[in-house]
Amino acid sequence: MADASTSWSLEEFNCSICLDLLKDPVALTCGHSYCMSCITGYWDQDDQKRVYSCPQCRQTFTPRPVLGKNTMLAEVVEKIKKTKLQAARNAQCFPGSGNVECDVCTGDKNKAIKSCLVCLNSYCQNHLEQHETFFKGKRHNLMGATGQLQEMICPQHEKLLEIFCRTDQQCICYLCTMDKHKNHETVSAAAERTEKQLRIQERQKELEKLREAVESHKCSAQAAVEDSERIFTELIRSIERSRSEVSQLIRDQEKAAVSRAEGQLEQLEQEIEDLRRRDAELEQLSHTDNHIHFLQSIQSLSVPPGSTNSPKITISSRLSFDDIGKSVSHLREKLENFCREEIEKISGRGKTLTHPFMRKIGKSMLFRDFCFYQMFLSLAGVLCLCIEYPVSLCSSWIYKLAQNNYQFSSLF
Repeated sequence: MADASTSWSLEEFNCSICLDLLKDPVALTCGHSYCMSCITGYWDQDDQKRVYSCPQCRQTFTPRPVLGKNTMLAEVVEKIKKTKLQAARNAQCFPGSGNVECDVCTGDKNKAIKSCLVCLNSYCQNHLEQHETFFKGKRHNLMGATGQLQEMICPQHEKLLEIFCRTDQQCICYLCTMDKHKNHETVSAAAERTEKQLRIQERQKELEKLREAVESHKCSAQAAVEDSERIFTELIRSIERSRSEVSQLIRDQEKAAVSRAEGQLEQLEQEIEDLRRRDAELEQLSHTDNHIHFLQSIQSLSVPPGSTNSPKITISSRLSFDDIGKSVSHLREKLENFCREEIEKISGRGKTLTHPFMRKIGKSMLFRDFCFYQMFLSLAGVLCLCIEYPVSLCSSWIYKLAQNNYQFSSLF
């Protein structure tokens, strides 16, 4: 409730011109109050008009009113200022959540600002000044206020822990170095802290390098995936082109064979037609009684010498493309076996550690080497798939397909 009242009072006693607490408050006849300097400066701008008004309600005054300090209002504002200042001091002096209390204060504890490592007490501002006056000239080590003073005391000797024993890896006092930790490797706590901080910084640098290495591996892996996708896409296109070429070659052979067969068939039909015509004429001539006509006609119907030996025509009822089918099947088997073997090789390489920082922490990474392959495919019964290139050396990819005297190349 007090806070709410103070907040309400502060708002009520603010000057509407400067928006701060009233300074030398004056009250106008309309009832509104302003700082003396604020309302004077505001009216100075209206001297030429000779008409003066209230900045809030706009009530006009003629002539210019004579201003006098409102003493009662000034006293109220001064009390409000003191209340506000005291509240701010209390917020600074009294410890809040997580702050350290003064060990000397009685009753309400003020917030401590310093802790003495000799007296093993924490002090607020007032008691710190008394401490410095009382122990002036003595070497009392002060540090920021801490609630862990008891943890900094040796439980055996009740002395300050200021030495670090590297042998036992614990903080000790100077008396511990004379009995339990005698002949142990010891350094000052500050020196050990500095060294550990340096180690932490080194580990942080290594961690940053490791992150960079991981990011580099991710980028390399992504680039390798994109390259492999591109290359396999081109390989698929090349195989698709070879499929079209093989199909076209088969169709060309089919067309040539059919053309030859049709030519031979036409020749046979013509010969048969000629033989039938001669046979009909000979049959008709055999019934004539004119010997002269018979002898003259028989010469033209006689078969010339040597024409009886017609060329032998051999027509196969089925064209054979078994060799091409076997070559394509052989190609498929070789390609499947090759891909399986090379994928196993790539998988085996992926188990090898690659980055020095990954070897150091015992981690493994994939994709050390990425290998792609140049393939020579032959439809003439020979298949060669044997040449591999590391990704760093690949500059071109050639796919060849050949059959008989035909050769097709594509350079990517």
